[in-house]
Amino acid sequence: MAVGQQTGTYVASSSTAATVSEPASAGVAAARGANAVSVSPTPVAVSGKILWLVVLAAVLIVVVLGSLAVGARNIPLSTVLDAVFHPDQANGDHAVVASRLVRTVAGLVVGASLGLAGTSMQGVARNPLADPGILGINAGASLAVVAGIFFLGVTTVSSYLWFAFAGSAVAAVVVYSVASLGRSGATPVKLALAGAAIAAGMGSLMSAMLVSSADSLELFRIWQVGALAGKSWESIVAVLPFVAVGAGILLCTGRLLNTLALGDDTARSLGQRPGTGRIVSAAGIVLLCGSATALAGPIGFIGLIVPHLLRALVGPDYRWLLPLSMLVAPAVLIAADIVGRVVLLPSEVPAGILAAMIGAPVFIAVVRRGRRAEL
Repeated sequence: MAVGQQTGTYVASSSTAATVSEPASAGVAAARGANAVSVSPTPVAVSGKILWLVVLAAVLIVVVLGSLAVGARNIPLSTVLDAVFHPDQANGDHAVVASRLVRTVAGLVVGASLGLAGTSMQGVARNPLADPGILGINAGASLAVVAGIFFLGVTTVSSYLWFAFAGSAVAAVVVYSVASLGRSGATPVKLALAGAAIAAGMGSLMSAMLVSSADSLELFRIWQVGALAGKSWESIVAVLPFVAVGAGILLCTGRLLNTLALGDDTARSLGQRPGTGRIVSAAGIVLLCGSATALAGPIGFIGLIVPHLLRALVGPDYRWLLPLSMLVAPAVLIAADIVGRVVLLPSEVPAGILAAMIGAPVFIAVVRRGRRAEL
């Protein structure tokens, strides 16, 4: 779908379009050409989105139950439910379910954070290639965490958090600044190239620190591949407040992202402040990316593939995309974790590796579709 078609689809489906004055509406309509139909969402469109909401929530529930039941030792569903609601510490099956419950909740938190951050990043940058991993945000958080391990000997998630926040913020500023150089500004391809280059440079710095310290390498070895196994309730509780704040910020930006899709000038005519909105959104993105990276390590591509999947299901309205991403992204990440448990028994493949295997082909497909270079 071309850029003009996407813009037309949004205006025809968003209630914001009804608030545009006649002159502004005429200008946007002229830009849209044949797609210039300014109407509110129809009951059918809304009911279809509600249906998808119910279906995706059901899928997430099924995936969560599968995460508790499937592994090197399969547990019957009845036993899983009994272990959740009536736990018995002396029961071996209940103990297995309890250990899987921690990694499943970690998957919910990390997946929701990455999905919401990736969806918001694509809207803020109007860039379908935007993703915390591709644009170097996760690499910045990782480098900062490694620096904390190497120089200060930090070992807990609560300590990782502050380094991850700082690294995410610095990486975001550097990548956008580098991509903005030149006449065309921060185009989608330049952002992706700048993100890849910055991530490679940060990876080299990480390697330099790790090879010179065996202790740092051991602490970082498992965390760097992006895994849900081995988490604790204390680690999850440590990141929850930051995830809640970041999610609250981004869930309130749906109307802003919708108007940004029409261009900054149109957004200003609708009473929005694009610059301020982007700064606020960036704060929420940093909180979510930093929290997810501190908890589970750098997991890429989840924030890339989920928004594209959702646009195919419910359209480009960010008021729906943002909350639905918090259902689909955890389902994708937890499903990858389930596959990783059973694909190479008795060993496990970390969820971050499988997420990259799924997301890399999607990234290549999006890059090759040049007509969708901007949202």
